[in-house]
Amino acid sequence: MAWKTLDDMDLAGKRVLTRVDLNVPMDGGRVSDATRIDRIVPTLKDIVAAGGTPVLLAHFGRPKGQHVPEMSLRPVVPALEAACGLPVTFAADCRGPAAAAAIDGVAPGGVVLLENTRFYPGEEKNDPDLAADFAALGDIYCNDAFSAAHRAHASTEALARLLPACAGRLMQAELSALETALGDPVRPVVAVVGGAKVSTKLDLLGNLVGKVDHLVIGGGMANTFLAAQGIDVGKSLAEHDMTATASEIMAKAEAAGCEIILPGDVVVAREFKAGADNETVAADACPSDAMILDAGPQTVARIAATLDTAKTLIWNGPLGAFEIPPFDTATNAAASQAAALTAAGGLTSVAGGGDTVAALNQAGAAARFTYISTAGGAFLEWMEGKVLPGVAALGG
Repeated sequence: MAWKTLDDMDLAGKRVLTRVDLNVPMDGGRVSDATRIDRIVPTLKDIVAAGGTPVLLAHFGRPKGQHVPEMSLRPVVPALEAACGLPVTFAADCRGPAAAAAIDGVAPGGVVLLENTRFYPGEEKNDPDLAADFAALGDIYCNDAFSAAHRAHASTEALARLLPACAGRLMQAELSALETALGDPVRPVVAVVGGAKVSTKLDLLGNLVGKVDHLVIGGGMANTFLAAQGIDVGKSLAEHDMTATASEIMAKAEAAGCEIILPGDVVVAREFKAGADNETVAADACPSDAMILDAGPQTVARIAATLDTAKTLIWNGPLGAFEIPPFDTATNAAASQAAALTAAGGLTSVAGGGDTVAALNQAGAAARFTYISTAGGAFLEWMEGKVLPGVAALGG
């Protein structure tokens, strides 16, 4: 890859403007989930160890270019200090004299956190003047926020073109994992794509059928594909206006030599609730008054057999209504199989997307995947084959 990492930069005595994702959940003024903070710690420690000063740029919430006190990054400071074990100085602005004074006053080995970049309308407009003000505060630019890389904002795109630029450790890990999964993967490659709607993942499906050997489709979108084959899916969640598009995707897959795996048997119920009475039937035998809520055991076995032959797996979305048991069975079984194969060293597994992370955590499988991306939109857009402005600006 063309982009540079921290290892390619001379950081000694340098102010390193580091774009991070601190858009963390809060409860009563305290960080309730520090996962995103924990994942930037290696970058901060490596910069400090090399003699540099990390100066953090981040957004929080959607203040829409206004100074909204409730969306200040100040409350993040205690969790940030606890995670990295370094003193953190907070600057009440992200540009101008207040920011410069905070940076000038920090002792070696310290970190500076600048105020919410989205307090200025120029951030989301990729304003060159705001980017120039950012650049005046530092010597080197480091992007460690892959989750924001699909946005061409002043702190992710314009700024990267004004200073020597590199990827942080988290960005480096994300890009390396995705390159392994989609750029030049070891074959056979299997993609698991689930979720409610085909319409939200059209670009994803269209890109994957030309790049993977097997495409497993689950969740509500599988019902749309079944309907496209003329199968009555009863009261199941399905986009009947998308059946022609589903047929086009299946034709494209066939032409590309990509096998699409749809449910051959399904678990159906009359109620959408935990523990609802259910039965397993053939995919073409869904009762007219029932809805498909999960893939059946024969389908799970077929997915498992496909995973057994795979070398690379990309996963986005659950196979059923994983939030309510027993309709989490197929997702849990396939995730456990993928995790076991990964742990045994035979499979490289990369997963991402909000529901995906929740589903894999629930299955107890996430820790054994090769890489779990916490980036939602950026992960999807990369899988769709789109250029991410924040990555392109690094030279990748």
